[in-house]
Amino acid sequence: MTAIDNQNLDPTTIDFAVVTNTENLPQPTLPPIKQATYKAKTEDFVVNEILELDFTDEGEHLWLHIEKSGINTAYLAKLLSEWADIPLRDVGYSGLKDRQALTTQWFSLRLPKKHKPASDFAPVDIKEHETVKIIAEHWHNKKLNRGTHNANQFIITLRHLEFEFEFESHDKSSIEQHLQAIGKTGVPNYFGPQRFGFGGNNIREALNLFARPLTNTASTKKKNKRKGATREQNSMELSAARSLIFNEILAARVRDSSWNTGLNGEVFNLNGSGSIFASEHIDETLQARVASGDIHPTAVMWGVGNDKVTGTAADMENTVVQQNALLAELATGLEQREVKAQRRALRLPVEDLSWHWTDEQTLVLDFTLTTGSFATSVLASLVRHLNVR
Repeated sequence: MTAIDNQNLDPTTIDFAVVTNTENLPQPTLPPIKQATYKAKTEDFVVNEILELDFTDEGEHLWLHIEKSGINTAYLAKLLSEWADIPLRDVGYSGLKDRQALTTQWFSLRLPKKHKPASDFAPVDIKEHETVKIIAEHWHNKKLNRGTHNANQFIITLRHLEFEFEFESHDKSSIEQHLQAIGKTGVPNYFGPQRFGFGGNNIREALNLFARPLTNTASTKKKNKRKGATREQNSMELSAARSLIFNEILAARVRDSSWNTGLNGEVFNLNGSGSIFASEHIDETLQARVASGDIHPTAVMWGVGNDKVTGTAADMENTVVQQNALLAELATGLEQREVKAQRRALRLPVEDLSWHWTDEQTLVLDFTLTTGSFATSVLASLVRHLNVR
């Protein structure tokens, strides 16, 4: 992160593109690939939603497994609601998938009389580069809710790989050794650049939001509650602010090599779950569990009530925020809006990692990540500079 004048947080003076550039974040080891291109073609970035469910084959919800490209999840939900002639609120999906990708995911449509639309789903207003195809369908007795799926499979093609020297066999060997290490130890669980918007604009908007006066009267709170409240309306800005603080705390933990070992006063996350527990001291048992991947150190998603972390781990988090004017401003804004603190794992396991070369400068990666994590974090640990075409 660039130095920011501690006396001046005027948004017009901050280079938000620089302060949110995730390529500037440290990695445990130097990525072996100097430069690569991804998303050169739609099929270069494949995301498959992993959702394990036994369908009842009865009920009023029609679940559709859909393959799409060039179109975002929210807009596809709108098209499905129009096709089925149902309210948009009766269309369910678990997570948002990339528009610039070939993705598969589930949607559910609430059809109380179990009357499927008379015609096949063939939206007329999608563009030439957009595709939608239903590949499976089932009846079920429940709506598909957000966050139902637990993981995503990624198949990513990296093209035009550039190395420090002319490609030789040792370059491929070093890359494969690096990938083997990633498969064993995971990568720093950074938030990806998409969290911050184009040019870091979501952070600019967060500062603008926090600069506006708060109205704390009981009547105003009651009014906001009836209208849906402003916190939901500003969730993008609040999320971006918390993500930037988390990334900088994780960066400090990567620099001191504690991101995958733990500190005294640490809050640990049980792998594959939302469960956390605190520990005042790191003993041999905890060290062994961390080393095996059973538990992971965490950092705060900033907000009020960050009272589980103590000792050295708490000091680290507070120091990172207090020594940076931008982070301190974001933290204060979150606290004033009474956003509740949460914990996020510092380490991201990379499951089922495999790869193959299609030629000397084209590498295809296949791996699985838990929901809420970013494939770009895996790529950042492998490639120093990613070009998006």
